[in-house]
Amino acid sequence: MGRKTSQKIRELHRYLGFFLAGIMAVYAISGIVLIFRDTDALKTEIKIEKTIETGLSKDKIGPTLGIKKLKVDREEAGVYYFKGGSYNSATGKASFVKKELPYVLDKMSHFHKAKSGEPLFFLNIFFGVSLLFFVISAFWMFIPGTQIFRKGIIFAAAGLLLTLVLLFI
Repeated sequence: MGRKTSQKIRELHRYLGFFLAGIMAVYAISGIVLIFRDTDALKTEIKIEKTIETGLSKDKIGPTLGIKKLKVDREEAGVYYFKGGSYNSATGKASFVKKELPYVLDKMSHFHKAKSGEPLFFLNIFFGVSLLFFVISAFWMFIPGTQIFRKGIIFAAAGLLLTLVLLFI
């Protein structure tokens, strides 16, 4: 590639980097938070009391309350007990504790995990393609044959090797 093409790729890399700085920060923070999604780290407890349909069976309580993988531990006199709460089948009264991330972190995490049916999915695809562009365009940031370029190739190879090791261990 000619010097002019290399210069254009470098400019695009630079300005796309500035443009995506905010979203990269959001993805970085939410990615770190999502690592701990199976724990209660950073989460606050919210006590919820609501009245739902009476006489629900064990397997209908979770979907009605919006609790995934709800497992009833025991039942005593029509009251079903599960982790963090209970449901009275006679009165329909349910009380439980829900643990949620703070508002901003929760929004960031949902942004990070957007699915194909959500409006943000186009932004996620654009961001993913942009990251691939950064990977490829990084090799046009320095002139091939220079010492800094050779060191960059060594670091890129080491990073690739580390990634492969971590992926397949």
